[in-house]
Amino acid sequence: MNLQLLAPIFLLVLVSLLAAEGQEEPDPKVQGVPLETETCQRPLWDPGLRLAPDQENYKKNEEVMLSCPEGFQPSFTHVRCSSEVQSISNGKPVYKEVWRGRDSSGRWLRIPSSVECIEVLQVLPGTLEISSTSIKVNWTCKLPETCQRMRAMCRLAGPSSPPCEAEEVKGEEMLHGGKGTFTCPPLQPFTVYSVTISLPPSTILFTWLVRTKETVPDKPEKLWLDPSTGSLRWQALPSCKGEIIGYQLNITTRSTRDGRFLEMERLWLSSSVTEHPLPEHSPSSSYVVMMQGLTAAGAGAASLWEFQNTSSDTPHPLDISCRSVRDISPSQGTAVLPLHPIARPTEVAREHQLIVAATHNGTAVEGACLGEPQPFNASQQPDTYMAAMLNLTVPTDFVLGDGTRGQGYHNAALRPGWNYTAILRLVHHSQQAEKFTCVCYSFSLVAGQPLGTWHGTVIGVVVLLVVLLLSAGILWCVLSRRRKSLPSKAKEVN
Repeated sequence: MNLQLLAPIFLLVLVSLLAAEGQEEPDPKVQGVPLETETCQRPLWDPGLRLAPDQENYKKNEEVMLSCPEGFQPSFTHVRCSSEVQSISNGKPVYKEVWRGRDSSGRWLRIPSSVECIEVLQVLPGTLEISSTSIKVNWTCKLPETCQRMRAMCRLAGPSSPPCEAEEVKGEEMLHGGKGTFTCPPLQPFTVYSVTISLPPSTILFTWLVRTKETVPDKPEKLWLDPSTGSLRWQALPSCKGEIIGYQLNITTRSTRDGRFLEMERLWLSSSVTEHPLPEHSPSSSYVVMMQGLTAAGAGAASLWEFQNTSSDTPHPLDISCRSVRDISPSQGTAVLPLHPIARPTEVAREHQLIVAATHNGTAVEGACLGEPQPFNASQQPDTYMAAMLNLTVPTDFVLGDGTRGQGYHNAALRPGWNYTAILRLVHHSQQAEKFTCVCYSFSLVAGQPLGTWHGTVIGVVVLLVVLLLSAGILWCVLSRRRKSLPSKAKEVN
């Protein structure tokens, strides 16, 4: 080999060795080379996440448990610090810290971005269905694997006490799938229940306190007459099925001396009221009282009592006897009613309403006296209608059915063959009461005569039967005599 060529090569090798010896060793942290004490910093994930243990740095492969506030679940419950190769620099691997999470099958998967607290169960307020006896919850699960073990239950929110004792419910159900509806078993009205959906052993995903809706109250059971004051008294209803907002009383008054005079009063009283004076209480009056409790859901079942000179707990309808009429004309469809003002001399005269009912039923009379009859409608042929509005101040003979019209009412012609009851009514209105005073007139357009009480009808039927029997007896005697006379006449001829 030529010595002149070797000299330059030797010089180049010597220079390169000296240059390499003069360079500093690279910082492993800058290059990403892992150290024996390699750590991961506390991850900047969802602020709601709770880490256990909770610290600023974690060692490699150190396992950390994650949890969230009640009703939420982390996308991974267990994570650990790890590292992976980011790149190759100068032939050496460059590492970076990463976090891995354990899935339901136990595999450790790289977490690509972050871990979040996910609302496991979604219940939209608008989908909740509440009635007086049931609660329905429509739910959607965002983590199907977690929801396989969900359990839903209904319970009384607190202990009940008399008089509104509620039985504990045993509604419990395992929930499956991604969405569904949980229905509590039959519940009691106006009662607070807790609806809970949880994961074992004690993770609450959803909890809700809710009161079932109100329903109508039970009927009043205790009502009595205070003879010293003439006032009705009753025991207040408990707010078991709804908040008691008041009472409705219908009081029917009739004088035992004049059964044709009917007075009905409808009152709305506050829930704090537990007594009310009877109208014009006297020994000659008898009363039928119907009472109902009121909640926001409406009026409850009615209780019925009758009070006379001595109180009685056995309710029965008052006997209703109506006044007679005259000048009945079936052909013209009219009847003359002898009307008298109902207002007392000390009272200001008011307009009287004349109501016509195609019936003689006593219950229908009470219903018409207390009801809201409409004007006559020929197309509908109502059983009860308002025939006229009268400014009655003196006794007046009124022709019912003459076809006149006035103030929006039609005094329509009556139908031959029908039974009618006409009711003269005076109405008093106040803020908390309506008072209806009625006098009834009953008649029939069949025979053109006033229809008396049912006793007259029975007597008429009996008389008719007797006449028929006598006629049959006389006819039989005549025929018998004729038969006997025929053989004797035949012998004389022979």
